Amino acid sequence: MIMKQNLTALMTAAAIAAACSGADDKTFKTDTLGITVTPEENREYSYTDKKAGYWYGTTHQDSTEWWSGWNMAKKRILADYTIGIINSQGMNTPLNRSEALECTVYPERLERRWTDAEETFYMVDEKPVLYLAVKTEADSIFCNLDMSHIADKEISEYGVFFTPKEAQDKRILLSPAAAKGFKAMPEGIKTAAGSEGFILTYGTKDECIELAETFRSEGSDLLAARKARINSLITEYNPVSSNLPELDNALDWITITMDELITEQQGNGIYAGLPWFNEYWGRDMFISMPGACLVTGQFDIAKQILKDFAKLQDTDPASETYGRIPNRANLEGILYNTTDGTPRFVIQALEVARYSGDTEFLSDIYPAIKISIDASIDNYTDAKGYLTHADADTWMDVKRNGIPGSPRGDRANDIQALWYDQLMAGTDIARIMNDEASASRWEALAQKLAENFENDYCSKEDNLIYDHLNADGSPDIQFRPNQLYCYDLIEDEAFKQKVTRRIWEELVYPWGVASLAQWDKQFHPQHENWHYYHKDDAYHNGTIWLWNNGMAMQRMIEYGQKEAAWELFKNMNRQALHEGAIGSLSENADAHPREGQNWVKRSGTFLQAWSNAEHLRVWYQHFLGIRPDLLSGKIVIQPALPSEITALETSVKIGNGTLHYSYSDGKVEAELEGLDAELLILDSPSSPDPSVFEGVRFCHPDPLENYPCFDTYYETALTY
Repeated sequence: MIMKQNLTALMTAAAIAAACSGADDKTFKTDTLGITVTPEENREYSYTDKKAGYWYGTTHQDSTEWWSGWNMAKKRILADYTIGIINSQGMNTPLNRSEALECTVYPERLERRWTDAEETFYMVDEKPVLYLAVKTEADSIFCNLDMSHIADKEISEYGVFFTPKEAQDKRILLSPAAAKGFKAMPEGIKTAAGSEGFILTYGTKDECIELAETFRSEGSDLLAARKARINSLITEYNPVSSNLPELDNALDWITITMDELITEQQGNGIYAGLPWFNEYWGRDMFISMPGACLVTGQFDIAKQILKDFAKLQDTDPASETYGRIPNRANLEGILYNTTDGTPRFVIQALEVARYSGDTEFLSDIYPAIKISIDASIDNYTDAKGYLTHADADTWMDVKRNGIPGSPRGDRANDIQALWYDQLMAGTDIARIMNDEASASRWEALAQKLAENFENDYCSKEDNLIYDHLNADGSPDIQFRPNQLYCYDLIEDEAFKQKVTRRIWEELVYPWGVASLAQWDKQFHPQHENWHYYHKDDAYHNGTIWLWNNGMAMQRMIEYGQKEAAWELFKNMNRQALHEGAIGSLSENADAHPREGQNWVKRSGTFLQAWSNAEHLRVWYQHFLGIRPDLLSGKIVIQPALPSEITALETSVKIGNGTLHYSYSDGKVEAELEGLDAELLILDSPSSPDPSVFEGVRFCHPDPLENYPCFDTYYETALTY
């Protein structure tokens, strides 16, 4: 089967590869970030096309995991592929990943090298194209596709078409990267080595053909543009250069993998995580927005996300979720089953205005903001001003057989804190919108809420903020990290300091913040231990949630404990660079190491948006201490850099300008470019009573045999 000759004049794959490899331009910082992985490590990696497609794989694994492969708009269209070489005697030799001599993952490409060949994997921005570049001295090369998710092979003059089983109205076209001709194989094609590799495209037949032709003619520009865009994230928007290369590399990588998740799958949004949360969760998205969009200067994207999600609000006054922003928006439908996403939507609207200095976009979403607050006041608040909710309508939302795994009643503490912040943010926005009546009403309710909260939720003798109130008004004394989010409702600084220390020593391990104290009878030290319990029983009852690390570090920094916070921050940097999915932070981890191990096993999604985002947020807002408020014309800088950092240079996009920031000899110098605002540089935060934190340490795991969850062993492991 021979390709049409009109394609032969198009750019060859060799030229494409040279253009995007960095060989001709040594200035790309991304070329310095390659992470080389051994077969024993066999780490996960991911790339997205910034639209609706992503690839998730492992560096050295020849077998396919259920979650790996090419996904498009929540459909798994291809599980995997195999490439190989063919010698002059016609012998086919698959290039097994487990036998690769070297595998290096870069922000925009993956490179594998064997004795006789090299492979480079690429994706393209906003186009469903995979490019598998192959270099070899062999005569021919081949590419076979894993047939588990495709069928209906059709040979054409353009290549071989396959039908994805989950998208039967679409096709995948496998063709040579250059028009050198090909021959069909049972599961793929073979072509001359001079073709330099293979192209996979997705769409209708005509779309697949057009995409292949476009890539051959414009591939160099497309890949160069993608590389330049990714490089700009860490050289123009979020550059950092310090005396600690490990810090610089970790922040670069986390910034890049965070940006992978900002997509346009269903309007503008942020994937909750990969490889299986490739959809928009309101809660996750608005928790992630500061770290994903604000500290990276992507204000237009943040504004569009807010506008797009406002359109999905439940505006039916008869609905039991009237006024809510979606908890989950995916291609199958919209769910409103959470209370906390809506307050975060309002809070982030104000934060975007503070970072950008723009208030015009608020007029587009103010109707949604007003409905969200007024509907809650009229329908969901009690006599004390508390926001009521269903038992599992918080971020601790897991249910099994309809029963909440971590019941939190109808007045959880973090929901009250978010409700307070929603009222206060709404008050500020209402005044910008010249709606003083709403502003006064909301502000008065916020004050009432705060007065009641400190009385009803604070046990000053126990240094405890109650997790929730039960239906009868009695407090629940489970010790959970949700306390961290309630400080705006409490005036007693001495009490908050003591709570902070207790949380750090009872919930914060070197690897992250546990969802429940280990002394609780409901505590499960490991997320997945199927011979003893269902994983959902552990999900919010012991399992580490890395997104809570951000607020834990923030509270410690606010009370002068930057060195303790830094130890946790460093451990997360180590995970991003040396463990798990390359360049990213996981959703979960065990609270306690497995038998014979000294570090914990990661779990949940391997690239989680709010884990990455909270890490970036706390770095910029609290370690660097940069907190813009262009609505008041001020930018406050209150650094809390640890002693290990002795020199640092960075710059941050704020409004239409840039803040240039340098740190040396314990002092910060800053200047603004293209922005008229007042700069206030403050001393590092300190504790009113440093003795409160004397000798503070991480939580230490108790022996595994201590926990009731291990009392029963199931010979046949439990399953879903």
